[in-house]
Order: sequence, then C-alpha cells, then structure tokens
Amino acid sequence: MPKIRLTKTEMKRQRDALRQFTRFLPTLQLKKQQLQMEMRKCEERRAELAREEAAAQAGLEPWVALFADPGAADWLAGRLRVTAVEADRLNIAGVEVPVFKNIRFQVEPYDLFLAAPWLDDALRLLQRLVELKVRGDLLAEQYRRLAHELRITTQRVNLFEKVKIPEAKENIRVIQINLGDQQTAAVGRGKIAKRKLQEVA
Repeated sequence: MPKIRLTKTEMKRQRDALRQFTRFLPTLQLKKQQLQMEMRKCEERRAELAREEAAAQAGLEPWVALFADPGAADWLAGRLRVTAVEADRLNIAGVEVPVFKNIRFQVEPYDLFLAAPWLDDALRLLQRLVELKVRGDLLAEQYRRLAHELRITTQRVNLFEKVKIPEAKENIRVIQINLGDQQTAAVGRGKIAKRKLQEVA
C-alpha cells in the first residue's frame, strides 16, 4: 500500500474515492448478476439444442444403411452447400454476443426420376443437423463471451469490495486520527503559550 499524506486534502481525496467506489459497486454487482443469469439461460438453450440434435440424430437411424452406400454419401455431399449464415448482434449487459437468425442452403438440382426416393428426406434431415450445429457453435461463442465478461466483472467487484473500499476507509481513519492528534497538540501548545504569556505579564 503506498504511503498516504496525512493532510485534509488527502482526506478529501480519499473520501471522494470512497464515494466513487461505493457508487460504482452496486452497478458492477448488478452487471455480475445479469451475466450469471444470462449464462444460465445460455446453458439451458445449449441443453435444449443438444436434446434437439440427439433427436435429429436418432432420426438418422433408419437411414444409416442407406448412407453406408458410398455413392449416396458422395451424391449428398455434392448436393448440399451452406450459402449464408445470418446472425444478429445482441448487447447483453454490455457484451456483444452473436444470435442465430437464419441459415441458407443451396441444393444442387438433380433429376427426381433418377434419384432415390429417400434423398429429399435425407437432404432435409442433413439441413436440420447442419442448422443445429451452427446454432450450437453460436451459443458456445455466446457462452464464451459472457463467461469472459463475468470473470472480468467478478474481479472488479472483488477489487472494490475487498481492496479499494476497505483501503479508502482505513486511509480515512488513519488521517482522522493524525489530524485529531495534530489538533490536540495545537490546543496544548496554545495553552502553554498562553500560560507563558500570562507568567511574563
């Protein structure tokens, strides 16, 4: 802890700092609570998405034998392409996070008479799986950004609560004691000087 000057000016500076710390602390605590709440919501959305993905993958079970055919797998890989992923930016407690908006696919045209009848359903299912994967990636990024900001905010709250505010209070206490001692000494010196003046007169 740096050495402080034991003056009235320093006392005012320390009181101003304490007032500022106590004014900002509730805002930081509120931000911390908001971030924690948003992280819980994000975890719930990720769990829901994982359930949807598991259900979609369970829907693949009947198709597994068909996908084992190398020709069908190659055909599907060449037919489906992601052309755009649209995401909005949302400000949550001062943190910019990506939010899924839309995904666009391009399906290469194919002859409906030559293609297997199950390929339309397979393409729809693959589109759903890709969309769920993209949503999951965006939610993971959301969670990462929120966790980073929560860590920083928690550090600031702890700094204010455990270091800055107690330090300012202690500095004020030390300065008050010193100023009180100086005042008491001044009063004592004044009485001694008055007594000596009376003795001389």
